[in-house]
Amino acid sequence: MLSRTSPGRRRTYLGLLGTGAALVAGLLTAPPANAENPYERGPEPTESSVTAARGPFATSQTNVSGLGVSGFGGGVIYYPTSTSQGTFGAIAIVPGFTASWSTLDWLGPRLASQGFVVFGIETNTRLDQPAQRGQQLLAALDYLTRSSTVRSRIDTSRLAVAGHSMGGGGSLEAAKSRTSLKAAIPIAAWNLDKSWPEVRTPTMVIAGESDTIASPGSHSSPFYNSLSNAREKAYLELNNASHFFPQTSNTTMAKYMISWMKRYIDDDTRYDRFLCPPPRATGDISEYRNTCPNS
Repeated sequence: MLSRTSPGRRRTYLGLLGTGAALVAGLLTAPPANAENPYERGPEPTESSVTAARGPFATSQTNVSGLGVSGFGGGVIYYPTSTSQGTFGAIAIVPGFTASWSTLDWLGPRLASQGFVVFGIETNTRLDQPAQRGQQLLAALDYLTRSSTVRSRIDTSRLAVAGHSMGGGGSLEAAKSRTSLKAAIPIAAWNLDKSWPEVRTPTMVIAGESDTIASPGSHSSPFYNSLSNAREKAYLELNNASHFFPQTSNTTMAKYMISWMKRYIDDDTRYDRFLCPPPRATGDISEYRNTCPNS
C-alpha cells in the first residue's frame, strides 16, 4: 500500500532534494581555489602585481608604544583590513645602526598590501648590535602573535624576519636562533660573523653593488656562500646601489622580497616564476645567484 504524504511534508522533502542537488552542483563546478595550498592569498600574480606600489589588499596600521612592550622598542604594525581569505603570515623588520623604522617605513604598506602582517620595529637603543637586533626581532614576533591587537589575523606557524645593515645581520641571528622561521631577508647586511651554517630558513640576501659600509665582498656574498644548510637561498645584488638603497622606495628590491615571502611564508609556488630561473644581470641587477632547481 502506498502511504500518503502531506503537502507540507512533500514541499519540505522536495526542498531538501533541491538543496542537496545545489550543493553537489556547487562542489562539482566550484573552482578548487587553494585546494592544494590553503595559504595562497590574492589573485594570480603578474609582473605588474609584484612591482606595483600597492597590492590587492586594503591595509591599515597601528602604532605600538615602546613603553608597553618588552624586549624591543615598539614600532608600527601594518595589516590587511579583511580576513575573508583567512589569516596571514607575518614578518618583522628591523632598521640598521643608529636608524629608526621611519627609514624603511615605505616597506610596511607595500608588503602588507600583498597579504602579510608587517611589523616595522624600533630597537631598544640606536646603537644595538646585530645579535641584539636579532633578539629584538624574535621578541617582536612573540608580541605580534601573542599580545598585539592583530594577533587573530596571524598564522603563528608562518613567520619571517628581515632587516637592513646591522638589522640585516640581526635577521641572520634571528634565523639562526629560531629555525622554524619560514623566511629571512638580510638587506645590505652587516655582521662580524661571516658564517651561517646553522641557518635552516630559506634566505634571500640582498646587497648593493656599490656599498662601501657592508661591501658585498666582505659581507653579503660570504653570508650567502655560508648558508650551506638553508632549505633554499638566493643572492640579489642591485646595480650601483649604495648601502642606503633600502631607505627609499625600490621596486626591484620590493619585487623580490614579495616573491620570496610569498614563496616561502605562504608556500605559494605561483611566485616561482619570478625567482626561477634567475633574472639576467642587466638593468637594476648586477648579480643574481640561487639554489633554484630550474636555474
